[in-house]
Amino acid sequence: MTEFPYIPEYITVHLGPPNQPARNVTVPFLEYIQNVASSELYPTWPENALRANIYAQISFALNRIYTEWYRSRGYDFDITNSTAYDQAFVEGRDIFGNIADIVNELFDQYLARPGYVQPLFAAYCDGRRVQCEGLSQWGTVDLAEQGLTPYEILTYYYGDELDIRTAPIRPLVQSYPGTPLRLGTVSREVEIMQDRLNRISNNYPAIPKIQPVNGVFDLNTYNAVVAFQKIFNLTPDSVVGPATWYQITLVNNAVRNLAELEAEGITLQEVSRELPTALTEGMQGQNIRLLQFYLATIGTYNDAVPVIAIDGIFGPETRDAVIAFQQFVGLTPDGIVGPNTWNALLNAYQQILESQQNANHNLVSLPIPTTLVLGSQSDAVLQLQRNLNRLAAVYPQIPTIPETGYYGEQTRNAVLAYQEVFGLPTTGNVNPYTFFQIEVAAAQAENRI
Repeated sequence: MTEFPYIPEYITVHLGPPNQPARNVTVPFLEYIQNVASSELYPTWPENALRANIYAQISFALNRIYTEWYRSRGYDFDITNSTAYDQAFVEGRDIFGNIADIVNELFDQYLARPGYVQPLFAAYCDGRRVQCEGLSQWGTVDLAEQGLTPYEILTYYYGDELDIRTAPIRPLVQSYPGTPLRLGTVSREVEIMQDRLNRISNNYPAIPKIQPVNGVFDLNTYNAVVAFQKIFNLTPDSVVGPATWYQITLVNNAVRNLAELEAEGITLQEVSRELPTALTEGMQGQNIRLLQFYLATIGTYNDAVPVIAIDGIFGPETRDAVIAFQQFVGLTPDGIVGPNTWNALLNAYQQILESQQNANHNLVSLPIPTTLVLGSQSDAVLQLQRNLNRLAAVYPQIPTIPETGYYGEQTRNAVLAYQEVFGLPTTGNVNPYTFFQIEVAAAQAENRI
C-alpha cells in the first residue's frame, strides 16, 4: 500500500476468479475503465447516471490498487474480471463512444471520505439481479431521470460526506522497498511499517507498541516484528522481507476494513511523515550531511562522481554530484534523491565497503554500512564504544562505557552525550556519517591529551 493514491499507467487483470487458473492481461488503466464501463453500463443511460457509475468504478479499482488487495496475498495481478469479486472486464470488447468520452474526462478522479486518504471502496451492484449495500446501477438511472447530478446520485448511495479528488498518473509500483528492513535500517518504509504494526497491535495485543514511530528500525521495532511473525506463522527472524511486508499490509487492511464501504480509514496525519519522500536542492540538515557523505565516499573511488564538501546544505555542488551519480547508475538524472537514487547510493556505498574489506584495506575512513541502534551487536559497535571512551577521556560529559560490542542503554546514553556536546540532533542512533564523525573526533581528542 502506497501512502497516497495514484492512477497507475497500467493495471493487470486476471481473467477469472482469483483462485482459479486463468490468463492475466495488462492494459492501460484508461482502457481498463472504458472496458469495465462498456461491459457494465448501457450507453443509452442518462449521462449523469453514466458519470456516477464511472466514478464508482474508478474508485473501486483504485481501492484494489491502493490496498494491494491481491498483491499482498501473493497474486501476480491487481484485480479480476469476476463480478463475484471485482468488476466486469471483457478482453477485446468494443467500447461505446459516449462512454469512452466520459472516461477520458474522469479517469484520474476518485471518491474518498473527507479527512481520509484511501480511495472509497465504492461497492455497487446492478440493483436488479443482485442487491447490495452501496450503489445500484439501475437505481442511478431513476435518480438521473429525476434530475439529480452525478454528485447527488453518489451521495444518495454513499452519504453526504464524500469528496471527488484528482490523483496523479504514474507507473504502478509495489510498496515493498526492494531490500529487506532489519535492525539499523532508517527509512520512510520503516516508519510506514511501524505505524501499521502499532495499528495491528490494537487487535493483537501480544505485539508491543513501537514508540516513537520515527523510521528507525530499533530494538522496539525488532521485538514488534518478531511478535508479529510468530502470531502469523512466519519465520521469526526479525527481518522484514517481502513475505513479512505483505503480511503486515494484508493484516493492516483487514483490521481497518479498508476494502469495505465503511472503512476505518487512513488519515492525512498518518501519512504526513517526518522523513522526506525526497531530498532536493535547498534542503539542509543531517539527512543532507549523510547524503553528502555517501556521495563523497563514492566519489573517492569513482571518478564519475565529484567529491563534495559535507556541509549539510543541498546546494548546486550536491545537485551536480547527485546528477553525476544518477547518470553513472542509469537513473533519471534529475538531481532529486528519491527512493531509487537513495537505494542505489546505499548499494554503491556497500560495494565499496565490501571491496575494501576484501582487499584488507584500513577502513578508518569507511565505516559501517547501516545505522547502529539500541540492540545492535557487531564489531562496529565495539569500535564505536572504543571511540566514545577515547572521547570520554577528554570530555567529562561523555560517560565511560563497557566495550562489549552490544549497543545497550549505556552506549546509547554515551552517544546522546556526544551528540549534545557536539551540537548534533540527539537521536541516540549512529548512522555511517555520525560513526565517521565520532572516529575523527576521537582521534583529535587524543592529540589534545
